[in-house]
Amino acid sequence: MVKNEPKMPTERQLRVGEEVRHVLSDVLLKQDLYDGDLNGALVMITEVKMSPDFSWATAYVHSIGGQPVQTVIDALNRNKGVFRKAVGQKIRLRITPDIRFREDNSFDEAVKIEALLNDPKVKADIEKED
Repeated sequence: MVKNEPKMPTERQLRVGEEVRHVLSDVLLKQDLYDGDLNGALVMITEVKMSPDFSWATAYVHSIGGQPVQTVIDALNRNKGVFRKAVGQKIRLRITPDIRFREDNSFDEAVKIEALLNDPKVKADIEKED
């Protein structure tokens, strides 16, 4: 195994990450936050990745409400204490993870790939191979 190669997450990391994602979504759904930048914002937590020691949780966010993504992420990071408290109350872990929010670019990448696949030149190449 190569030293710098990223390891695949364990089943426990995936399971805890999904539980954390549900708690974060519940906090957003119940509007327990009093931040002007989050009022009326439609935010989707797409994935939560846990560090191997469960001390960090990286939540990937997609803004679908028309607000700038960076504004939403900054507001979420300002309020991460509220999220951390909710995770600590609802999930039994030895350490309550520190939560950081990042932009999820997977939707933008999917749109780019879709556009490439619909390009007439690419379609012609694909049809040649078939």
